[in-house]
Amino acid sequence: MTPSIPVPLHDEDRQALAALRARGYHVHDIQEISRDQRPFAVRIAEQDRILAPGVRLHKETVELGGDDFTNVHTLRVALSAACVEAESESAGFHLSDWCSTDAVAAVNGSFSFISDEPGHQPAEPCLDFCSRHGETVSLPTVTKPAFLVYRGQPSLRTLPAVGTLIVGGSIREWIGSKEAAAPDNVRRGALAVFGAANCTILYADNALTGFTRFVERAGNVTPRDAGAVDAVVERVAPDIHVIRSVHPGGGANLFTGCYVLRAAATQARPLAVGAEVRVTGIAGIDTEELDCGISVGPSAADAAAGEVAAYDVSLGISPFRPVRYARTLLWKQGETLCFRVFDGAPLTDSFRGMTPVEVAHHLSRTGVDPRAAYHLDGGQSSKIAFRYGEVSEVVGNLHYLQWPSSEETTFRWRGIEGRRLHSAFIVRAHTERFRSRQERRVAGG
Repeated sequence: MTPSIPVPLHDEDRQALAALRARGYHVHDIQEISRDQRPFAVRIAEQDRILAPGVRLHKETVELGGDDFTNVHTLRVALSAACVEAESESAGFHLSDWCSTDAVAAVNGSFSFISDEPGHQPAEPCLDFCSRHGETVSLPTVTKPAFLVYRGQPSLRTLPAVGTLIVGGSIREWIGSKEAAAPDNVRRGALAVFGAANCTILYADNALTGFTRFVERAGNVTPRDAGAVDAVVERVAPDIHVIRSVHPGGGANLFTGCYVLRAAATQARPLAVGAEVRVTGIAGIDTEELDCGISVGPSAADAAAGEVAAYDVSLGISPFRPVRYARTLLWKQGETLCFRVFDGAPLTDSFRGMTPVEVAHHLSRTGVDPRAAYHLDGGQSSKIAFRYGEVSEVVGNLHYLQWPSSEETTFRWRGIEGRRLHSAFIVRAHTERFRSRQERRVAGG
């Protein structure tokens, strides 16, 4: 995309105010949004839009009792007429960028690493499983649900954190490091997988923003174990992953590669610097047949019941607490894939989103099984971008501000672009879909 020409700050704020007021939000001061978001508590008229054949966006307000409400945006994609893929980038992107390309619509993706330290970020920020254009770039540390496009077909399924790989010519089983069976399996010859999902997000007070998120660098390593050897796996080229460094006794930096493999010291011979690593299977799935995929959040039923142990300190403060919060859900009904954003702004009295229990009850009332609908990243990430005719628009999270950098004191309105994401779900017409891994290989791509 062509970068915009920087404008003086006062002009930028004036343009932001005009854009907000054109959308019906009567904001008088951009900086005030960091303290008071009540102007965004606006009920919307019910509306149904056909964005493309088989792609429909429905908008409505749902009352929650008293003066409380949420605005609900539901995107339905008939898979007979359009396709949905999980796109991800380690460098990140803005959701609205996709609608200036070939996408009909885009929805915020799943949970990724997030902190407020730009100088301390993981090489692979997507937490747990991630397959990017058919290349497995991150392995799961624990069993979680996942969205997959496997042999050209999208699905939602529980993905056990087990599989196979080849390292240095040796076939080995692997298991997620957070699985209860991991220590026993490693003693028997399996490899345990660590990654950014093993980090711990910490918080500190900040006079301007209220808090900052960070990771303690010295402690951001694999557990020390004299009987183990850890190997950091790095992506050096498309479909080529090699061991970058070896750490007898553990202590490998969680952020330096795509993931870390741990072996028992007596069985660590293949873990040598420069050895190639190729993931061949995940929970019985042939990775050669994967077009793309990503771990997703807990089902709405599990989140409502508090069964979220797999979603831990790598997310910081749990997003599944019983508080109202903007949320994004994903489910599949027959041959239709559905996304739903429950919008909300935290600094309001009446418009803050939904609790996990409210989400589950709402889904049940609207005919959706909460056991089959899954949370995506919510809060400041909840957003849908779409093309309607020749116009690109967004819904959700229009109060979003970019925090000041360490040298600044001014917030910047970024309600259209939204938070920078590392994953998203992209909807394309079938005629515009990207080629599968097998198609690219046949074409020599």
